[in-house]
Amino acid sequence: MRIVFTCAEKSAAQRNTFNAVRSMVLASGLPYEPAKVNKNWPRLAYGPAPSMGVRAEREYVDVYLLSSVPAEQVRCSLEQAKPQGLTLLDVQRVPYALPSVQNLAVGAVYRVEGNFDLFGPEQTAEDFFNAARVDITRRAESGLALVQNAKPYIWKAQTVSNSAVRLTLLNVQGKWERPQTLIAAWLGVDIPAQDDTFTVEGFTFIRESFLWQDSEGEFHPI
Repeated sequence: MRIVFTCAEKSAAQRNTFNAVRSMVLASGLPYEPAKVNKNWPRLAYGPAPSMGVRAEREYVDVYLLSSVPAEQVRCSLEQAKPQGLTLLDVQRVPYALPSVQNLAVGAVYRVEGNFDLFGPEQTAEDFFNAARVDITRRAESGLALVQNAKPYIWKAQTVSNSAVRLTLLNVQGKWERPQTLIAAWLGVDIPAQDDTFTVEGFTFIRESFLWQDSEGEFHPI
């Protein structure tokens, strides 16, 4: 069963989403399949979790059940057991053998909001991110610089408005590039090396959705 949900900002559910979801399933009374690591816990496939500094409009967890239960019944059970701050958006049955979202997602759509004019970028978002090469320069405290071509992680970019840009990023060999790093490269903001908490101050980073890819190479929202 695939569960789509969102967590309110700064809520307990957002601070520890996996525990919140696990507790919800435990309290729901659903006939869950036990997890391999602990038979008292439900088998879940959560994620991919949003990276540090990114708010997710939609989050996903696959719940493995021992018996067939109608999606509406699952939703009712989870609604009664959900923690404060968690909102269910969708509940749908999927084939047991279908990959979890964790394994199915090959792309992610982000919306970045803020005042880009303050940085006076030399190029539009489209021109910068849709170029043949997109260089990211990370600088260590020693002054050494590491230049990386991030183009393989970028599918496309779109200016939504004067204060919003949409980036569609790709998973490359199991790795994601953080949208904060890409926006910083576009705006000319210094990027520290090996800093997973780095962000561009004054901007909001929102993950809108995930994408899966069919056998013909076409992308579709999950």
